[in-house]
Amino acid sequence: MIDTNDVIAFFDRLAPDWDAEMIRSDAVIGSILDRAGVGPGKRVLDVAAGTGVLIPDYLARDVESVTAIDISPEMVRIAREKFPQAKVSIFCGDAETADFEGLFDCVVVYNAFPHFPEPERLIRRLAALLAPGGRLTVAHGMSREKIDAHHRGAARLVSNGPMPAEELAALFGRFLRVTDVISDERMYQVVGEKE
Repeated sequence: MIDTNDVIAFFDRLAPDWDAEMIRSDAVIGSILDRAGVGPGKRVLDVAAGTGVLIPDYLARDVESVTAIDISPEMVRIAREKFPQAKVSIFCGDAETADFEGLFDCVVVYNAFPHFPEPERLIRRLAALLAPGGRLTVAHGMSREKIDAHHRGAARLVSNGPMPAEELAALFGRFLRVTDVISDERMYQVVGEKE
């Protein structure tokens, strides 16, 4: 079982070098955000946002607002320094228990899902935060096999490992209409829409 305090300590330690060590594919992120429904006028909740690696992508898509939350105080401190824009709000807290104002059009969990101790509880909570027609996406910018290999190292104590996409889609299906299930050599993504 993942201990939340271990997760906080782990990501606080990594925060100072997070941006410098980030590996990203703009094409993969673009396709993830397309399927997530991120676009002009949308209200986005970025769950486990870290240092805000996707915030520039949201802003480039002319979203109405970005609410970013992360459980690591150090990640949040860095993100707040990087993004002072009025349409960006960054909070330190647990997405499963935090109070949010209103509902969201897009809820995105990027490169973070295996670090949540109870996947069903998280999906239920995030689905409840969606406005009608809103989309929840869980995505990684690499294959499930690469995520698994990465998490067998230093992250093994703070990760459940990525579940098969079909298993996650079945979990989504309890709360949302599943629109996309992708697990290939480039990426991993499951998207569900609130009816």
